[in-house]
Amino acid sequence: QVQLVESGGGLVQAGGSLRLSCAASGRTFSSRYAMGWFRQAPGKEREFVAASTWDSGSTYLADSVKGRFTISRDNAKNTVYLQMNSLKLEDTAVYYCAVGLSPATMRAKNAIYHWGEGTLVTVSS
Repeated sequence: QVQLVESGGGLVQAGGSLRLSCAASGRTFSSRYAMGWFRQAPGKEREFVAASTWDSGSTYLADSVKGRFTISRDNAKNTVYLQMNSLKLEDTAVYYCAVGLSPATMRAKNAIYHWGEGTLVTVSS
C-alpha cells in the first residue's frame, strides 16, 4: 500500500506564493514512479497540473501554470513539491498529489496508481 500526504495548502492573496509538499510512504512505493499534481475546483473535473519523472529529468506542466509553477522532488525524502508563484483566483482548488507510470500517462489521466486526499488552496483578491 502507498499513502500520499499533502501539506502546504492555505489562503493566499492573488500574486502570492505557496509551496505544496507530498510525502509518500508504504512498502509498495517505488521512487522510480512518476509523481505529480492535479487539482479540482468545485463543480469542475479534476485537471492535470504537473508531473515529474523519478529522477526529475523530465517535467510536464499544464499550459495554465507554465511560467508560474515548478515541480520538483526529493527521492531521499520520498517527497514531491509544487512551488506556486503569481497565484491567480482561478488557481483556487483542492490540489491532489498522485503517483503514476510516467508524466505523459499522468497528463492523460492514465496509469495513475495512487492519490492523496488533497489540500485546499484558496486564492483571494
